[in-house]
Amino acid sequence: MEIKKIFIIGAGTMGNGIAHSFAQYGYEVVLCDTNELTLYKAISNIETNLNRQLKKGMINENEILEILKKIEITTVLNDAKDSDFVIEAATENKELKFNLFKKLDNITKSNVIIASNTSTISITEISANTKKPDKIIGMHFMNPVPMMKLVEVICGIETSDETKKIVKNLTEKLEKVPVFANDYPGFIVNRILMPFINEAIYTVMDNVGSIEAIDEVAKLGFSHPLGPLALADLIGLDVALAIMEVLCNDIREKRFEPAPLLKKMVAAGYLGRKSGKGFYDYSTNPPKAVRFN
Repeated sequence: MEIKKIFIIGAGTMGNGIAHSFAQYGYEVVLCDTNELTLYKAISNIETNLNRQLKKGMINENEILEILKKIEITTVLNDAKDSDFVIEAATENKELKFNLFKKLDNITKSNVIIASNTSTISITEISANTKKPDKIIGMHFMNPVPMMKLVEVICGIETSDETKKIVKNLTEKLEKVPVFANDYPGFIVNRILMPFINEAIYTVMDNVGSIEAIDEVAKLGFSHPLGPLALADLIGLDVALAIMEVLCNDIREKRFEPAPLLKKMVAAGYLGRKSGKGFYDYSTNPPKAVRFN
């Protein structure tokens, strides 16, 4: 089956980035979210990001209009019924995803692959909520999606070779690189990344160095483009906490326990860039490191 129409669930940072990427490469996209305002904000964000690409000479003005024309928005999940491929990019919550996949199983055509953008939740567990586990797979895109080349592809126990092949080819058509991971907590990316970020947060707590010093060490000493604390702000501290909690609960090792400061910041609404404040205060330009008592 030729894939022409992509249905994406969740219009947040990841969902709108995925929609942007598929539309840019000629696919028809339907972006779905329960919140209509979130959908309008997503289209605005996509247009802003396209204009950034225009300034960098990556696309021209005519292409911006063509890309935006390819994206429809909806609040109706049932609109997935005539799609050729579905990607779920909803909140990182097990029950939410399980319920979505149960519904999608009844809505989508029997031969349609349903991928999850989950960064930690077991694809095998997700697929158990459907009658076609062979067509369920993980496609973990990186943020910002239009710029990042990596797509972590995760296969459940029953994911078929045909599904793997289709997803590999689809990923490559977006000029991205599919890297296959086994279905274990955190997969490859977050099994490595999140403990690194968590330890950087402990380093702040223990007053080993300032926020700026910790990030500068990672950039200059490890050749990372972004320090771990600035990266945590980009990911979203609530997302980082949710991932650490999944790792901690599923692996049950002390090294995966979320840092108390991370929990405290999320409770206070310090979620990073999306809330305007995390380890850095984004109301200033350039952002300034936040000082904690």
